[in-house]
Amino acid sequence: MRRLNKKKALNFVRELDAFPKVPESYVETTASGGTVSLLAFTAMALLAFFEFFVYRDTWMKYEYEVDKDFTSKLRINIDITVAMRCQFVGADVLDLAETMVASDGLVYEPVVFDLSPQQRLWHRTLLLIQSRLREEHSLQDVLFKNVMKGSPTALPPREDDPNQPLNACRIHGHLYVNKVAGNFHITVGKAIPHPRGHAHLAALVSHETYNFSHRIDHLSFGEEIPGILNPLDGTEKVSADHNQMFQYFITIVPTKLQTYKVYADTHQYSVTERERVINHAAGSHGVSGIFMKYDISSLMVKVTEQHMPFWQFLVRLCGIIGGIFSTTGMLHNLVGFCVDVVCCRFKLGVYKPKSMSDFDGQMNSLTPLLSENAEQ
Repeated sequence: MRRLNKKKALNFVRELDAFPKVPESYVETTASGGTVSLLAFTAMALLAFFEFFVYRDTWMKYEYEVDKDFTSKLRINIDITVAMRCQFVGADVLDLAETMVASDGLVYEPVVFDLSPQQRLWHRTLLLIQSRLREEHSLQDVLFKNVMKGSPTALPPREDDPNQPLNACRIHGHLYVNKVAGNFHITVGKAIPHPRGHAHLAALVSHETYNFSHRIDHLSFGEEIPGILNPLDGTEKVSADHNQMFQYFITIVPTKLQTYKVYADTHQYSVTERERVINHAAGSHGVSGIFMKYDISSLMVKVTEQHMPFWQFLVRLCGIIGGIFSTTGMLHNLVGFCVDVVCCRFKLGVYKPKSMSDFDGQMNSLTPLLSENAEQ
């Protein structure tokens, strides 16, 4: 009898402990609880894995400001092939101040206009990439992040010895011009200085030899960066008439590119084009040739590659773990309640939470102890 009273007294003292105890039902192992725990840990592992890839990824931030640099020179990088002999064509630049820039930095190289099979495959691939860039503008960010690592955009050399005569002229190199609007053009005859501007010696060239079919393998402004594609790269035009004018209207935007691989001052540009046949009798006046009229924007774009901070990654990771824990707990309780309702375990006035049932059981176990103490 004493041993029973002692056991009941210990239970009573244990129940009067100031620190709450976890009910035994909370640590019971059930099939549903194990399944929910397994799903929760799997979801946490997958989301943490994907979040790590988000942390490793970078994005490009674009900022705009006024371009205050008006004293430096603008570099023009050129690689154009014209379907005329080199002695019949000339290239130069005339800016808005009527200043003619000497084309000493350009090289005139006799070549065959038709591409070899390997070059033609490269050209088709370049045109396909250009079409995708026009449709998906976000691909430009991919090019910015992979500069200095992409394949060169220049036309690869021929892999065969052509049997055709060298009927074309490849004009390539670079020029330094004033940072004002100007006109780069390729037309008949070599350029000569003139007190009122400039002129080309075209009188000795027959009109029957005019053929301004051309291919722009590369045209860029500023520092030349491998892996960057420009809007006119890969452009190919075939002249339908001897007296034909091709015009490109270019707007240049100064750009500062800062990534984890390179820091460069370059230029982006947009272009619209037009072509027409020169016919003075029909009122279409002008000079046959290729004319690229460029203008420089007063705004400068700063493109910076950014990365998620490590502390933000940790915060997001903690949010994922805590959110899955709380969500799976609520879903498990909700499913359990719905199962009780469906199985008719929930009855009005009969169903009690487990905590209330445990409390009633504890009070019932304490009642005999209190009565025995009262009798003694």
